[in-house]
Amino acid sequence: MSSPKAIILAAGRGSRMKNLTEEKPKGLVEFRNKPLIDWQIKAIRSSGITEISIVTGYKRELFKSKELFEFHNLRWAETNMVYSLCRADDWLSETDCIISYSDIFYHASHVKLLKDSPNDFSITYDKNWLDLWAKRFADPLDDAETFKEQDGKLLEIGNRPTSLSEVTGQYMGLLKFKPNGWKLIKEILNEQEPNFDQLDMTSLLNLLLSQNHYVAAIPTNEEWYEFDSIEDLMASNDY
Repeated sequence: MSSPKAIILAAGRGSRMKNLTEEKPKGLVEFRNKPLIDWQIKAIRSSGITEISIVTGYKRELFKSKELFEFHNLRWAETNMVYSLCRADDWLSETDCIISYSDIFYHASHVKLLKDSPNDFSITYDKNWLDLWAKRFADPLDDAETFKEQDGKLLEIGNRPTSLSEVTGQYMGLLKFKPNGWKLIKEILNEQEPNFDQLDMTSLLNLLLSQNHYVAAIPTNEEWYEFDSIEDLMASNDY
C-alpha cells in the first residue's frame, strides 16, 4: 500500500460567512493572519503526508497558487460534500486518504491519529467540545449534534440532541477512509442512495452505522476550531 494522501473539500462558498466569502471561498478566509487552507496544508504536511489534493468549486481559480492536485466539482452550487468527495474517486480507490473540511483549524497531531488508525473508517472527535460551543452559542445545544461512542466505536452521530448527555464529543470534519472502506461506501451509495447529491458527511457516516459497519472514533482534546460563520471567528478570540 502506498503512503496516505490527503483531500481537502473546498467546493462550497460558505454563505453563512456573509461578506467574507463574496470574493473568495471559505477555505481562504483568514484565521490568525493566514488563510484556513494554509493551516490545513501545514498540519497535513507536518504529519508526514506529501500528496495533497483539493476538491474545488466556487472560485476555483483562487486556489491555483496553493499548487495542489485539483479535483473539480462542476455542480458545486447544487450538491453537497459527499458528491464533492466522489470527484476524488481515483485517490480514494488506490490508497488511504485523510479527508479534511476546508473550514476547520487543527494540528498535525490530529492527522497523525488518523494515519495510525488501522480501521477502514476513522474519525477524530473533540472531547472538550462544550467549551468551544459555549463561546459560539448562547445555548450549546442549538447547533450541537448527537455524538455517542463506546470503547472507540462510533454509535451515533449527527442527530439533534435534547440534552447534553447525548453529546460526548463533536465530530471535527476530519476523517480517514481506506480503499476497502471507500469501495464499500460506493456500493452503499449505488444501492441505498442513488441520488446522493445532497448527502452530507454525517449522513454518510450514519448510513455506515445503520449497516453495522465499524467506524473508529478517536478522541482528542487538542486545540481545534470550526468556522461556519463570522461569529465563529469572533468566538475563537483571534479575529
